[in-house]
Amino acid sequence: MNSPTQSSLPLISVIITTYNRRDYIIEAVESALNQTYPHLEVLIVDDGSTDNTRQLIRERYGDNPRVAYYYQENNKRAAAFNHGLRYAKGEFIATVDSDNRWLPHRLETGYDALVHNPDYDIVYGDNILINEQGQEISRQNMRRYSGKITAHLMRDNCVSINTALVPRRCYEQLGPMDSNCKRADDYELWLRLSTAYRFLYIPQFMAEYRVMDDQLSSDKRGRFAATEQILRNFQARFPEALSPAEFRQGWAFFYTRKARYYASVGGNAEAMKDIYRAMTYGPLCKATWRSLAAIVSGREKRRSAAL
Repeated sequence: MNSPTQSSLPLISVIITTYNRRDYIIEAVESALNQTYPHLEVLIVDDGSTDNTRQLIRERYGDNPRVAYYYQENNKRAAAFNHGLRYAKGEFIATVDSDNRWLPHRLETGYDALVHNPDYDIVYGDNILINEQGQEISRQNMRRYSGKITAHLMRDNCVSINTALVPRRCYEQLGPMDSNCKRADDYELWLRLSTAYRFLYIPQFMAEYRVMDDQLSSDKRGRFAATEQILRNFQARFPEALSPAEFRQGWAFFYTRKARYYASVGGNAEAMKDIYRAMTYGPLCKATWRSLAAIVSGREKRRSAAL
């Protein structure tokens, strides 16, 4: 960034939703306040925490004009995010989960990318995985994409919410998070936004994602069920977003991923049901046939045990 004055830069609103993350939230807030991008506000939305998060934040940031704290009764992340969005003043919206951290250049990198690539609307990047103690455990990321990414999203959620920078106008046009989604709320959001906006993937590490046992995302079975409902709702609401063939291919990949998971934890009967579903959508899908071979031979379970 070529050292523009703070007043000449658009304000970025950083929304941090939290629920009982007293042990980590200060790291998240500090990672936002220590950004190389100077013109930002931090909105902390407490989703009914019972661990004295309110007292901790008020003691630490009560006199900081860049930090605002809001409380709501527990209603999950989507509702908490929307609560913060109502108070946000920024031209751009970003979020960091309260148990994660940003790298210092995260906002500057995203903003500069959008300035220099005006044909794109939303920018995002990669995560570094860390453990509960904050130690790095992996830099491996899934494959990510740029452009009109709806077909890729139909296969899997490739957008990291902790790295995304979204113009306010996107929410104004297509709405905030769906508060009816209690899991995978960001997945529903990206699918919906992808129908109207172009995404730009920056192959740079922007955030540190903490892997913990009590995360909602750790409940694989619950997440698959939520994802399936999100995909069905999306196809019903936006039937013209993809061709019939693209929708079928997306379903084939979804059920293949689900089958591989069940096989990895010993649920071969469930895995075979999902492989059959995958084949009804994509009988010529090579990934499905490879997964079937891995499940039947037991390679999928052995691979999981080796990890």
